[in-house]
Amino acid sequence: MDMDLAGAELKSVLNRLRRAQGQISGVIRMIEVGRDCEDVITQLAAASRALDRAGFAIIATGLQKCVADIESGGEDSEQMRARLEKLFLSLA
Repeated sequence: MDMDLAGAELKSVLNRLRRAQGQISGVIRMIEVGRDCEDVITQLAAASRALDRAGFAIIATGLQKCVADIESGGEDSEQMRARLEKLFLSLA
């Protein structure tokens, strides 16, 4: 399954990934300077959510492509279902 994001979808995913990248950098700095555990965990949870949302956006785009491929006779629907299920479970 090719990664084919365009326009607003691509911008949204990249923004979420950049946000997570900044949050992870912040977590590293917080640990290095000995910040409070609760603050570190809160920031880490925010980074995790941003990564999850980016992943779900990528999967949703993939779903649209897969449905189009199946409708055009491009791929076996059962095989595609199994691949998509595996992707969803990888984010669970």
